[in-house]
Amino acid sequence: MKTPIAALAAALLLAGCATTTSPTGRTQYVGAVSQAQLNQMGLEAFADTKAKMRASPDAKQQAYVRCIVTDIVRELPPNWQQLNWESVVFVDDNPNAFALPGGKVGVHTGILNVAKDQDQLAAVIAHEIGHVYANHHDERVTRQIGAQGALGVVGALAGSRYGEGAQQATSQLGGAAAQGLFLLPGTRVQETEADVVGQDLMAKAGFDPRAAVGLWQNMIAASGGSRPPQWLSTHPDPRSRISELQTRAASLVPVYEQAQAAGKRPRCG
Repeated sequence: MKTPIAALAAALLLAGCATTTSPTGRTQYVGAVSQAQLNQMGLEAFADTKAKMRASPDAKQQAYVRCIVTDIVRELPPNWQQLNWESVVFVDDNPNAFALPGGKVGVHTGILNVAKDQDQLAAVIAHEIGHVYANHHDERVTRQIGAQGALGVVGALAGSRYGEGAQQATSQLGGAAAQGLFLLPGTRVQETEADVVGQDLMAKAGFDPRAAVGLWQNMIAASGGSRPPQWLSTHPDPRSRISELQTRAASLVPVYEQAQAAGKRPRCG
């Protein structure tokens, strides 16, 4: 149970946030920073990643990923398409990928060994872009600022000397700090929602939504049947996730077929 002071702190912090609805209809608490600030944090985090990791020298790999990102982004609302989307393939054996506010996408070379074709890789990339489109980074930042700001609010109310609350927390979420926050795995709710949004986006772009099932089967195989790779670490049991992906894929096949009939036939690699 919250103490009266903690409850008041939470109420004051929530008052500075906004409620919105995710693409799946879920209520979200966001808005601790503006969209422009969030995008800037994403750009700084991506620049920090590029400074620390080596980009693949393989031009075909870079073009392959860029092609898939472009096709997925075309299915986003116009305001999301207008971001300066950029993708980079990084040399790293860990089968991983990520997307950041501001339209930045990173793919590790390790995932290219797990995703056997363009449809399976589209499942990975669409999932990650789904995190951005569903405002999951905004939720994370708002939650982090709320946690740090709550210490300041509680401290002020209790007469102690704890920082400057949310404004101080905001100023601390730049560069490497933003990278650390953005690249943390999402909550299980966010990961499941990114699955839903991503599978829908890939089908609309003309990628076979059934490929998401094969991708996850490959990921389980890559783990040797033991602990799942990092990319799956926050998901519920991968085998139950496969069942959910199969069910959604069946309902999305008509969407995929309609996209193909409309001329959306990706030829990325």
